Amino acid sequence: MQLHRFGGYIQTIYLAEYDHGLLLLDGCSRADVGTVLRFIRDKLRRPITDLKLVVVTHMHPDHAGAAGRLKALTGCQIASGEAERHWYSGLDGRLMHLTDVALAQYVATRLKRRRRNIWYPAKLHPDVVLSDGQPLPGFEEWQTVTTHGHTDRDISLHHLPSRRIYVADLMVKVKGRYVPPFPIFHPNRYRESLAKVRELEPHSVILAHGGEVRLTDKEYDHLATLAPRKPKTHWRAVKARFQRALLPGAGH
Repeated sequence: MQLHRFGGYIQTIYLAEYDHGLLLLDGCSRADVGTVLRFIRDKLRRPITDLKLVVVTHMHPDHAGAAGRLKALTGCQIASGEAERHWYSGLDGRLMHLTDVALAQYVATRLKRRRRNIWYPAKLHPDVVLSDGQPLPGFEEWQTVTTHGHTDRDISLHHLPSRRIYVADLMVKVKGRYVPPFPIFHPNRYRESLAKVRELEPHSVILAHGGEVRLTDKEYDHLATLAPRKPKTHWRAVKARFQRALLPGAGH
């Protein structure tokens, strides 16, 4: 297995190459469709139909945005974690979808990326639903690890032979330090997920935002210390901002 790493629109793309096919570790953003296909065709010199499986670790724009289009163009399957309902269900979900797309565009602007179309469907219809401990179909040396907290359906992918684990947004690297992501909808589950990954004692941890790293005990402890005790979400952030505007001194 060769794990290829290359730059995406606002995140790093990881593509596992085997003789029998290609595995995309996450669903990227809508703007990354051409980037992925060109890499397969021009760098690997393989037909795009060799892409067999795209995993969607969670439903945010830079992790789910390209999945549907890649399936349409290559015939690949889409896999994602178990969840009771669509992430962006209902009116609140639709508003959150709009907000997440806007936040992704904001990140792209901060990274000085040219403005691109990153709109994608709010509902995912996976071919394969993955449970904790389940091997990836066709790529059985990769094992699913549920790592909820950022959302209610996050999964990580553990490559058993090399003891490397792709954790998507379980943590992000900011100014040289590892910090929890925003948002965190389920803080208790988030701390449990951190502990689960730590207990696996991986040789390295692969981040969507921060590359492949080896975390020390001190860095795991730092992450656990920063992990919130209450949900940190879009709506709570907006509410707190309104409170500060209407009630000067609130929260101080």
